[in-house]
Amino acid sequence: MADTEIFSEAASPISLPGWLLAACKGFAAIGGVTLLAMMLMTVASVVLRGIIGKPIPGDFELVELGSAIAIFCFLPWCQATGGNVVVDFFTQKAGPRAMHLMDAVGSLLYLLIAALLLWRLIHGALEMRQYGEQTMVLAVQVWWSFIIILPAMALLTLTCAASFLAHLKGARQ
Repeated sequence: MADTEIFSEAASPISLPGWLLAACKGFAAIGGVTLLAMMLMTVASVVLRGIIGKPIPGDFELVELGSAIAIFCFLPWCQATGGNVVVDFFTQKAGPRAMHLMDAVGSLLYLLIAALLLWRLIHGALEMRQYGEQTMVLAVQVWWSFIIILPAMALLTLTCAASFLAHLKGARQ
């Protein structure tokens, strides 16, 4: 794989390291598999409810945990590809340098928010583990979902930092 790759939907595309894009793709794949599993389980639960009157016990709990995992796994890929929602009505006529500068500010703000969320998620996961928080029906330990969520959030933080630096580099050119 190349050292850097440009793979973006953004108005001001940036080049990110290939290993970072590969990690983002990997987590997005985990999110996709999780989403597919939730879909299949939901269909099975509805069919079982309709045929024999008994859904899969705790299906809503599994969808809740799976949704959190999927969402956090998709965030790094969304940042890496410039897929976040942008209101560009006022910036349509801005040049590449101004766009990179504004995107750098946005990436910096996202980096700060991601770092804050990562810090609090770590504390939340530790507390959930310490207190043994679990789901109501299946008694699944909630902190287990953080085994995937925390690395995904760390990857998002790293991706935000890389995109911030790449946009700064683009603004200087």
